[in-house]
Amino acid sequence: MGSPIRSASRLLLTMLAVSTMMPSQAAQLVRIGAAHFPPYTVRPESGADTGLLPQLVEALNASQTDYQFVLVPTSIPRRFGDFKQGRVDMAIFENPAWGWEEIPHTAVDMGLEDAEIFVAQRLPDRQQSYFADLNGKRLALFSGYHYEFANFNADPLYLAKNYNATLTYSHDSNLLMVLRDRADIALVTRSYLSDYFLRNEKVAGELLASQRIDQVYHHYAILRPTAPISGEAFAKVLQGLRDNGQMLKIFDPYKIALVPVPHNEPASQVAK
Repeated sequence: MGSPIRSASRLLLTMLAVSTMMPSQAAQLVRIGAAHFPPYTVRPESGADTGLLPQLVEALNASQTDYQFVLVPTSIPRRFGDFKQGRVDMAIFENPAWGWEEIPHTAVDMGLEDAEIFVAQRLPDRQQSYFADLNGKRLALFSGYHYEFANFNADPLYLAKNYNATLTYSHDSNLLMVLRDRADIALVTRSYLSDYFLRNEKVAGELLASQRIDQVYHHYAILRPTAPISGEAFAKVLQGLRDNGQMLKIFDPYKIALVPVPHNEPASQVAK
């Protein structure tokens, strides 16, 4: 039988260990859907920790201890089902108008804006007017994306017939088609083109980016009504990252604009 002092010491050590573990155990797990959407998320199903979303999640976790944010791989078409069935609690870099209208959710304005632009091969006599009319031009598009110039109709047959479009699953491939004169125009996000030029400095001078914008992406976080974190709480965490400069550090290099979040309106809204 052990001595009372030894027993008390063991009890004290156990209590200290439990108290040390409590903050991490108390943190609520928040699962964020990660669908391939470069440069925001890059091939999450492969386990690669690349893209802007992993950087944001790291900053979210480092800034507080109430919630533990984790990534759950999904896909562009599958993300709605995963959300409705509770496999994920949140979708990020979304917009309520992108198919979420009939799905109950809370939308949190992230105060981030990107844009879809047109890119062509740079030629001596080619000006911005080249992008004004798409008729007769061969387009390279990302399969499954909804483009404003096509009235957001993502049907491959419609795009091929009406816009002479080739659809792929790679922005790099689409830009390479333009460089090799297999397509006249590719559509990419401004953030992706910025990232592409960082990775391919030698071809930056060979491509002409349009001043014309197909559409502006104003990013929201979409939360399940029963998510472990409320819209108000998530908005507060994001504001903390704005205040400490982390949002600017993550997104500014990719020309993703930080824009004001309206304070005279609710930070979140629930679709009925």
